[in-house]
Order: sequence, then C-alpha cells, then structure tokens
Amino acid sequence: MDTDPKLLEILVCPLTKTMLRYDREKQELVSRAAGLAYPIRGGVPVMLISEARQLTDEERDALR
Repeated sequence: MDTDPKLLEILVCPLTKTMLRYDREKQELVSRAAGLAYPIRGGVPVMLISEARQLTDEERDALR
C-alpha cells in the first residue's frame, strides 16, 4: 500500500520541522536534520518521535 503523495508533500519532521525524504523501499520518512526515520505502517506515516528509528552513521553519511 502506497502513501498518498499529497500527504508526503505537507509532512515535516515533528522534532525539527524540516522536510522529510520518502524511502519507499524501507517504508519510512527520513529526517536528515534529526537523524531519524519515521515508519509508515499500512500506508499511514507514524509521526511520533518515540516510534522513530535512529539513523546509522552510514545512513546519515549517504544523505549528505
């Protein structure tokens, strides 16, 4: 199930209020500024900091 593209355009990181990058393969919204990846479950982004995954150093480097 894909997430609505219009929704992805308006969502921002709840911690930094910066843009997010959609990772379709991992079904996550990635915040480079916060170093967090927010999961998408059943097509619905879970925008809770407590549910976000910390990016690895390699993932952060790849975003630069």
